[in-house]
Amino acid sequence: MSRIKQCFENLEKSGKKALIPYITAGDPSPDYTVTLMDALVDAGADVIEIGMPFSDPMADGPVIQLACERSLAAGTSVKKVLQIIADFRKKNTHTPVVLMGYLNPIEFYGYQAFSNAAKEAGVDGVLLVDLTPEEATDVVECFRENEIDLIYLLSPTTTPARAKKICDLATGYVYYVSVKGVTGSAELDVDSVKKHVDSLRAITSLPIGVGFGIRDAKTAALVSQCADGVIVGSVLVNAIAENKDHQKEYIAGALKDILLPMRNEMDA
Repeated sequence: MSRIKQCFENLEKSGKKALIPYITAGDPSPDYTVTLMDALVDAGADVIEIGMPFSDPMADGPVIQLACERSLAAGTSVKKVLQIIADFRKKNTHTPVVLMGYLNPIEFYGYQAFSNAAKEAGVDGVLLVDLTPEEATDVVECFRENEIDLIYLLSPTTTPARAKKICDLATGYVYYVSVKGVTGSAELDVDSVKKHVDSLRAITSLPIGVGFGIRDAKTAALVSQCADGVIVGSVLVNAIAENKDHQKEYIAGALKDILLPMRNEMDA
């Protein structure tokens, strides 16, 4: 059983929901990322999404775009991201790690070569924002061979027929984008999120994670009442930006200060 599936099954048994933080690998420095990942786990993260920096992150707002710029300027490559995951795995063998990014760097690396290297590093899932179902056939096989989950995005504008097609391809969990727009771009309408999540449950048995627009403990708790996972990104990445000139332990503390209240409210 995959780490992702085991994680969600354990949470369901305990009556809890997954807290899934996102940070960009290599931001503000590749040497900091494992420390920050450890801090996220200490603060209650169940799954960690790690962004692979890309020069044109089209689905992301200014906060994560700037994080990608800082990471690339610090010399972070795909190989370096995989090394970061391998270093994290030296101490943590149980927390699922999902890599989130864009097709171009992976295509350049080679899908099979990347899948093999990701498996060796200890990656559990991959979310490629611009990988459409129509173009995914060969890619899916590469990752399935290595038992790596392929996670897909669904949005408020995804038609029911297309949502079904995407859910049939997905493994691990599906990521419902709760707002129209890029990351960090809008206020969250929790009632609308619940309606969409309920409709998705009619077409998939996979866990449903909800992301985009979750900035505080109150919103995280509300979303956790209808979703299986709460995905938190821009508010954490912004905290890294605000504290990037401090020591890595200080940045880790800033992330804990955001995530711990979310964990507590979700579990209350």
